[in-house]
Amino acid sequence: MAKEKNKIIFICSDCGADYSHWLGQCSACGAWDTVKEGKLAPAPKERRHGYSGERSEVKTMAQVASTTAPRFSSGLAEFDRVLGGGVVPGSVVLVGGDPGVGKSTLLLQVCCELAGRTKVLYITGEESLQQITMRARRLELPDHGLLLLAETRIEEICEIALREKPQVIVIDSIQTMQAEQVNSAPGSVTQVRESAAQLTTFAKHHDIAIFLIGHVTKSGDLAGPRVLEHIIDVVCYIEGGSDNRYRVMRAVKNRYGAVNELGVFAMTDRGMKEVKNPSAIFLTRYEEPMPGSAVMVIWEGSRPLLVEIQALADDSYGETPRRVTLGLDYNRLAMLLAVLHRHGRVATYNKDVFVNVVGGIRVSETSADLALALAVVSSLKNKPLPMDLVIFGEVGLAGEIRPVPGGQERLREAAKHGFKRALVPKANAPKQPIKGLEVIGVSKLAEALEII
Repeated sequence: MAKEKNKIIFICSDCGADYSHWLGQCSACGAWDTVKEGKLAPAPKERRHGYSGERSEVKTMAQVASTTAPRFSSGLAEFDRVLGGGVVPGSVVLVGGDPGVGKSTLLLQVCCELAGRTKVLYITGEESLQQITMRARRLELPDHGLLLLAETRIEEICEIALREKPQVIVIDSIQTMQAEQVNSAPGSVTQVRESAAQLTTFAKHHDIAIFLIGHVTKSGDLAGPRVLEHIIDVVCYIEGGSDNRYRVMRAVKNRYGAVNELGVFAMTDRGMKEVKNPSAIFLTRYEEPMPGSAVMVIWEGSRPLLVEIQALADDSYGETPRRVTLGLDYNRLAMLLAVLHRHGRVATYNKDVFVNVVGGIRVSETSADLALALAVVSSLKNKPLPMDLVIFGEVGLAGEIRPVPGGQERLREAAKHGFKRALVPKANAPKQPIKGLEVIGVSKLAEALEII
């Protein structure tokens, strides 16, 4: 039998699409000068039949339900929230983020918590075992016999895992791993894709939860092929700059829970600490009301959050007025300014408009429309909104105020934080009064402008 040879292919470093010949532009994602030469090795026999050496078996749903282990807690409630309620055996979770944001610190804390209840293996390809130990002692983490391994070869890692039989494995990081069948440097598109595929197969066959730490590029995307996000089960990103002590962990893909679920942590000298009440850190109470500031209630994952939105409208001295948004969609702002002009008689064609969501939160849902529009008007008129007022609602192109999901939960969250009044869509107004909260329902943008 002729010996199988490695096949030379060309792979896009952005999306992972492969081609038989070189292209200047990737036809899949449209990126230029990203198609590089690589080699595709045939899958090993262990990979084809599973690392257990047995072929896959067909089972009924009843058999799977009776043999599958339930979720288990990681020891951190915010981390469990992002995962969808806990760690699922056999799942593969990717945790990405900028360098120094706290990926390794958070997962080391999770490992030390879990090591007291089950066997956990922490595999590092970037640091030495002494560095890992020094960090754990500096953070005063409990020593419950956490297993450490410095290794980058996927085949060796799988053999050790079969021998040690851990329930949880952490790989730090996936960009340093390499498969022996792939003739390319660690961190390349082919290596990252093949390493993740082998680890995913291993996790599914042996019901081992695997956490992969991944680096991100300057543009904020995960380093490596885009296909990596399709292979694994959960993709989480940790956000937060070096000048901000708070870290936000967000799930952008989750086969076991809600997408866009949010977990909030505070970076301290003892590691990442959970923030039990995230709304409190995103609200800044001034001594006196400030023009252009409004408090809105957004929905993140499975819970409401109170967030402050700021707007600044100033005279424009250029040919084209500037529209700058931080934490909001630019096109959404342009649309709302047009609605304000048409249905609210508020002109901004000669004004520069700047919008910022306090705390670095990114708002993608439409419930922020009404708060944004009223914040812009407050800045234009130089008249502050009441400090005890909370606002949410979607604004349509006809100037109507549309209801948003979870209205009752949003209002209860506002009342819990001491707000006395709420300006909401009429359809979201509760039938039963909420103690301590006056709810004002509006159906048109003009009505909201008259009230404020």
